[in-house]
Formats: sequence, structure tokens, C-alpha cells
Amino acid sequence: MLKLENVTKIFNPGTPNEKLALDKLNFEVEKGEFVTIIGGNGAGKSTLMNIVSGVYDIDGGKIFIDGQNVSAIKEHRRAKYLGRVFQDPMMGTAGDMNIEENLSLAMRRGKSRTLRWGMPKKERAFLVEKLASLELGLETRITSKVRLLSGGQRQAITLLMATLQQPKLLLLDEHTAALDPKTAQKVLHITEEITSESSLTTLMITHNMSDAIRYGNRLVMMHAGRIIFDIKGEEKQKLTVKDLLQKFEQAVGNEFANDRMLLN
Repeated sequence: MLKLENVTKIFNPGTPNEKLALDKLNFEVEKGEFVTIIGGNGAGKSTLMNIVSGVYDIDGGKIFIDGQNVSAIKEHRRAKYLGRVFQDPMMGTAGDMNIEENLSLAMRRGKSRTLRWGMPKKERAFLVEKLASLELGLETRITSKVRLLSGGQRQAITLLMATLQQPKLLLLDEHTAALDPKTAQKVLHITEEITSESSLTTLMITHNMSDAIRYGNRLVMMHAGRIIFDIKGEEKQKLTVKDLLQKFEQAVGNEFANDRMLLN
């Protein structure tokens, strides 16, 4: 579903602030895989998300989504393949619109629009059912303004909006980092249910090693723009946080002390 061939990204090339963010990265993700991505600051995690989604152009290599070379396709055209949830719960929804209106827009993503007023009953019933599946009581508040909701509720709605059209790739960029621990676990549980139900191909960045081990069927560790550890299946299930910390320490040496608290 996703293939990167020798992808390179350099920020501020030819200046004293030049930064090699991705270093001839090769990375493949099979359809239906749920990959958690970890690494220290500056490892290239968010840059990876941004080059896949087209926010940044690449400086070398190729990107394929579902077999199509999208390397030269701009962000707004590449969006039809993707669903994305950001760290900030405020980014994925329109706060001055109500829940129903936000979901209705997500339902029509990539489709032609009409001037017909309102929402068909069948569509509203479908959205109410989807909201009920979140188990947050939002199905009874469908006309409430989104800005009145908590961060966790907004993030759950954003997640629902990002997956209504079943994208080829779901990108989760530390989507629980701004939430309190209890709410974060609720949103992660919802994430797992939605992705499992539709077998969505998913990339999830997290700084929480326990979450990286618990969720998904594959774990990737990045450092200095490269993948330094890649594990899946039963081997991943046997991992412990201690194992990951040791792997990270072996890979980054003296830099380990700066990122240990962040990753633990």
C-alpha cells in the first residue's frame, strides 16, 4: 500500500542550518498493516508523515501509494488517498460548526457537492450509528458545536472523519499526545477498533513505547532519518519497553540520555 524508494529530504540545503531529515529511506507497508513509529527528537518521524502526505516535496527517491507513483502529486490531490489526525485536537474539526456538519463534510470528501439543503435521513442515521460506536454519548449531541467538546471528544470525531471514506492510508501523528492519560487510552482504543473493523493501513507516530508495543502489528524505530529497527508479528508481541530502550541505546549511543525520558 505504501512504498518509499531511496527517499531523501533535506531542509535548508547549502546553508549552515542544513538538516538531512530522511536519508535514502526505503520503507514498505503492506495493505492492512498497522505500523507504530517511534524515535527521538529529529529522528524523521513527522517528516516521514509530511512527505507521504505531500506537505513537503522530496529531494530524491520515489513514493508509491497503492502502486501509483505520487512523488510529484501535490498535497491537495494526494489527500484523496489519505486520512490524517494531528496532535492538536483543534486541527481536524471546524469548531464553529456542529458535529453533524463536520461529519457531513467528511462524508462528501472527494465527491461532487450539490446545493441541496440539509442531510438525508439515511445519512444522518448512519452517522448517529458511527457516533454511538465511539461510546462517548455524542450521538445525542449531534447538533452541538464542536468547540464545546473536550479535546478527547474532538479527537475521536476527527478520527471518525478521517476514516469515514476508508482511506488507503491513515496517518496518526502523535494524535493522543495532547490528551490526558485516561483520555489518550480511550482514543487509542477507538483507533484500534476503527482500524481493525475496516482493515485500514495505518501509520501511527508515538513517543510512548508501551503504546507502540501494545497497538498495531508492526513497530518501526527511526533515528537520523533512517529505520534502525523493524519488527512485527509474534516477535513484536514479546517486546518489552526495556528491550526497546536497549535497542535505542545501542543505535544512538551518547544521544540516548537526551531522549530517554521522552521515549519512556
